[in-house]
Amino acid sequence: GVFAALMAQKGYSGTEAIFEGKEGFMDTFLGYNAKDQKVESVQMKGRDGLSEWAWDIDSLIGGLGENYKILECSMKAFPTEALTHTHLSATLNAVTKNNITYDQIDTVTLTTLAQAYDILFDQHKYRPESRETADHSLPYCIACALVDHKITTKSFSDEKMKDPRIWEVIDKIKGKPSKEFEKMFPAKQPSKVVVRTKDGKEYSEYLEYPKGDPREPMTMEDLDNKFNALSSEILDEQQQKEIKEMIFSSDEMKANDFMNKLIV
Repeated sequence: GVFAALMAQKGYSGTEAIFEGKEGFMDTFLGYNAKDQKVESVQMKGRDGLSEWAWDIDSLIGGLGENYKILECSMKAFPTEALTHTHLSATLNAVTKNNITYDQIDTVTLTTLAQAYDILFDQHKYRPESRETADHSLPYCIACALVDHKITTKSFSDEKMKDPRIWEVIDKIKGKPSKEFEKMFPAKQPSKVVVRTKDGKEYSEYLEYPKGDPREPMTMEDLDNKFNALSSEILDEQQQKEIKEMIFSSDEMKANDFMNKLIV
């Protein structure tokens, strides 16, 4: 994209019919007759047996030059597998809003997509032995959230994976599959968490989007905390401050100045 913009700046021109033209995007893939300029359905075998596929041209190029998809991108609020994010957001909301500590917890029940249930609550995920398994283990990630009230890269360190508090609470975490949630996916990524404490009280939180989704964006404080957590091992506080100030004022800087400062 950047290279194409630089070429255009130098006067290089190309076809305007990149989507609908001969050998264009739509012609190359499926469901479009470039010669006659019309949509044609194509039958393909999919997960449901046999589906008809065709381009929705308005969805593809509608709002081109007016709406920018980069503004609709999600940002990872947690260094974990994507399907864990709404559950983590809901759990963190429940425990931080109500100041619940891990040793007060009796049970935690998470309602999730029916098809994701077997993946997220696989019994092997309750005893991860490596970082790579731990950051894809919903029970482990939730246990860290219950113990520390946050999730960072340090949640998956060798030291943290030996933390006895994690293993004290992890088996209290249970999953519940929901076909209703399944119907909402992928437009929404619903999660419901119910935290029951030892005194019999229940605290519930329901979310349809994870923190970092464009409909539930990260705050400046969230971004600040994420940057600090990821860079703390190689940058001191002053360096972190300078880089953050530069990044958040980059729209006012010349590209050369920005790159030169970033490299230094």
